Amino acid sequence: MKPKFSLILTVAFVLLALTFSVSPALAQEGQIQQNTLPTQPNLTLFTSYPAQETAIGEDVTFDLTLRTTAAAPQLVRFDTRGLPAGWTASFRGGGRVVEAAYVVPNEEKDTKVDLRVELPQNVKPGDYNFSVIARSDAGEISLPIELTVKEKLPPSLELNVDLPTLRGTSSTTFRYTAKLKNASDEDLTVNLLSETPKGFQINFKLSGQDVTSLPLTANETKTVNVEIKPFPDIPAGAYQFKVLAQGGEIEAATTLTAEVTGQPELTVTAPDGRLSGQAYAGDRTPLKLVVQNTGSAPAHDVELTASQPNGWQVEFEPKRIAEIGSGQQIEVTANVQPAEQAVAGDYVVTLRATPNDGPAESAEFRVTVLTSTLWGVVGIGLIAVAVVVVGVAVARFGRR
Repeated sequence: MKPKFSLILTVAFVLLALTFSVSPALAQEGQIQQNTLPTQPNLTLFTSYPAQETAIGEDVTFDLTLRTTAAAPQLVRFDTRGLPAGWTASFRGGGRVVEAAYVVPNEEKDTKVDLRVELPQNVKPGDYNFSVIARSDAGEISLPIELTVKEKLPPSLELNVDLPTLRGTSSTTFRYTAKLKNASDEDLTVNLLSETPKGFQINFKLSGQDVTSLPLTANETKTVNVEIKPFPDIPAGAYQFKVLAQGGEIEAATTLTAEVTGQPELTVTAPDGRLSGQAYAGDRTPLKLVVQNTGSAPAHDVELTASQPNGWQVEFEPKRIAEIGSGQQIEVTANVQPAEQAVAGDYVVTLRATPNDGPAESAEFRVTVLTSTLWGVVGIGLIAVAVVVVGVAVARFGRR
């Protein structure tokens, strides 16, 4: 009896073990089949940017596109799965909150839906994942979404100039290169302003064009050229300009300096203002000149030169002037000697004054050449001699 009982007990034990080993597998397989909905390969759900960044206190919107290759339109309902606690998601289409949409089987008529996700104020920085669900009677598809939440950067503008101080004369255009950066997470429209002293004109240029404002996206940097032009009569000195960039409630400022150095400006004229005179061919004739400095700095080592017709000579007394102070004038004599064979008439002589620290200035003088009176007397004498000779000949031979 004992062997039979042992055999029965062994068989029972094996059957019991098989029962326990098969049941969990069947249960697991049944659970998978119960939780898995059929897929829908003829329906596509996508977004161009499934992974985005946002800042604490900001909401984010995903542009969703639904497309189908089915033969007939489908009614598709929207939902989310795995949305973090405290987050709110809403679907919008046609300007309204929607829960479903018809998807037409035509690629040219994709269904567009916006998913707006609102984050709570106490959300912590980090990476968050959830899925967008598109469900129809035939099944569902899901679209994974990744959202990275970061600490929001405070709005800030940065305005930097490598060379904030430049030097030049009153005829110089001072050009500064400024780097303007939007050091925040928000797009801005930045206005460009300045506090400019009298006697100057300031312009802001972007890519060669005059601007008064410009757009700056988040964390974008643009190069702005600042051009400052003084008026010609501006006195020498150091002038400061405050340049301001304003974007909403935030601003950045910098100070530019233009050091205007004095510059001599000469004029060449006659004491009475008449730029003309008379001279005799072959004779040396003095012409009085006035060299005046109307600039904002002394003119040093001024050289006097001339451009004259061929065969003429022009000499100056003095030929060089050591210095002409600002607002001062010096009288100079130009000794003009026309050529011996110069024909009577008007000629042009250019008189020039050139300092070593400024531009040259010239003036054109009209010189009228006269014939010498000696030749006139000689001519009259020759005529008189001819008359006498003719008279004597007539008297002598007329008697015959």
